[in-house]
Amino acid sequence: MKLFNGNRLKAARQYRGLTVEELAQKINVSKQTVSQYETGKIENVPFDKILSISNVLNFPYKYFIQKNCLNLQTGATYFRSLMKTSKKYRLAQEIKMEHIAVIYSFLNEYVTFPELNLPDLSGENLSPTDAAKALREYWKLGDNPIENLMRTVEQNGIIVTTFATDTDDIDAFSQYVDVNGTDVFLIALSSNKESAFRINFDIAHELGHILLHEWSEDEEVLTREEFKAKEKEANEFAAAFLMPETSFASDVALEPQNLDYYKQIKRKWKVSIAAMLYRSCDLGIITQGQYQYMIRIMQNKGWRKSEPLDNTMRAVKPTLFSDAVDVLIDNKVFTPKEFVDELSEMGLAMNPDELEVLLNLSKGTLSVKNTEPMKMVMLKSKE
Repeated sequence: MKLFNGNRLKAARQYRGLTVEELAQKINVSKQTVSQYETGKIENVPFDKILSISNVLNFPYKYFIQKNCLNLQTGATYFRSLMKTSKKYRLAQEIKMEHIAVIYSFLNEYVTFPELNLPDLSGENLSPTDAAKALREYWKLGDNPIENLMRTVEQNGIIVTTFATDTDDIDAFSQYVDVNGTDVFLIALSSNKESAFRINFDIAHELGHILLHEWSEDEEVLTREEFKAKEKEANEFAAAFLMPETSFASDVALEPQNLDYYKQIKRKWKVSIAAMLYRSCDLGIITQGQYQYMIRIMQNKGWRKSEPLDNTMRAVKPTLFSDAVDVLIDNKVFTPKEFVDELSEMGLAMNPDELEVLLNLSKGTLSVKNTEPMKMVMLKSKE
């Protein structure tokens, strides 16, 4: 009998957002027994119990008897709503990101992803605004609005994915993972959001964390004041990155107190009216009093929940993983079934439907061939 991997049970349980007690009830054992499974005090778990665990958690039974396949070291995870989000929801998303990092490492053996391309700002002690300028210069973006931020981020080697939860408390988060010595940064966006204007700010906010903040610290021990300070810095970075001072101020200065004008330039700058008002105030184009007055008008109009034009520009979906899987299948490196089997042989047995969710694949991709016309990845040449 193969020994049961208690770490995998804990990961799968947290992945599904269950407590030890909830899982124990579902598989008809005591809470203490589940704890002993997870800590390795009971290694020879009966096969029928493994099957029960597999059914409840929706992971293949092999998942629970495999050794951990990669050396993963996870850094801090920055959640935008850390103070009001239940820890179980945060844990579930962190575990999912670790699984994505493993799959990324597997795919990287076969396809060439864009290399991580970030400036080294360590030791420079830059302000959020200066860091935003530095990144724009490094990526050669100029001072114009960024046409497609999702693609820009992916082309520079940052992994973007989406997630769904039972809570709306999590807007977005970013995570650092060291995969066998390779730095991997992941940005996860809520699939509950569909407006590109709001998602663009989320992406830029997470870029701020990636460039400005320490990834070796434990975000769980941050004080409320420390957390708010980091969030404020990430917001300042996002505003400066998306709305460079000279070009944005030149635009807004034409009618800085006219909400209808902000609505007109919203398509150009691809950010929300609320974000543009905040940036205008920060740059001194409007006063704090004018800003507060215009926000009250937005509140009265119902624009704080849903702005005009929000539904006119849908967010671009991340495609790095779907491109990679499609390239492998299109070039007959793997059939969909072989892809799932090979990943299992590598040490990560997962169900096809779960892989599709994790990798933002269209439903049926791993059972039905699905292709896209252009890919950001290419097959690695055989040496």
